[in-house]
Amino acid sequence: MWHNSTVTHADRVALKQQQSVCLWFTGLSGSGKSTVANAVESKLLQMGKHSYLLDGDNVRHGLNKDLGFSDADRIENIRRIGEVAKLFVDAGNIVLTAFISPFVSDRQQVRDLMQDGEFLEVFVDTPLEVCEARDPKGLYKKARAGEIKHFTGIDSEYQAPLNPEIHLKTENLSIERARILSWLSLRKKAICN
Repeated sequence: MWHNSTVTHADRVALKQQQSVCLWFTGLSGSGKSTVANAVESKLLQMGKHSYLLDGDNVRHGLNKDLGFSDADRIENIRRIGEVAKLFVDAGNIVLTAFISPFVSDRQQVRDLMQDGEFLEVFVDTPLEVCEARDPKGLYKKARAGEIKHFTGIDSEYQAPLNPEIHLKTENLSIERARILSWLSLRKKAICN
């Protein structure tokens, strides 16, 4: 049974004077999810907004360090992050998440945890060949050599969002331009005014 608090979500939102929301950045490894999410969070901080960035690499050092990269572990990874993101949203924060989150059903499960308007899917849409050319961690090279199994985009499927709230095609887009486009989308949705 859920234990209700005398302090409500509405109380927290009113105190922070902002709309709480989860910005769920999804895309292939090397697409620019973390970089764009970091740029957006920096802008939020400049505006005095209460935010927090949950990054896929960082979360696997603590909360999800017991998980591997099988489909079952990826599903559990996103389930846990979804629950954490929900807590941040309930606290009245703007939470940004940067996870490959390859499966449509997992992203939908997280969306279903939130109230209407609290989950905004941000598709960082970068072609596989561009991600491979960037390959900042050398992961694609290792996956192609067979050193990494179940690597999204190589031998594990990435299911692109069908109707993301924000769609960033980053192949020919600078980080600053991607941040600006994200920002304009948030303003249009009356989240960052």
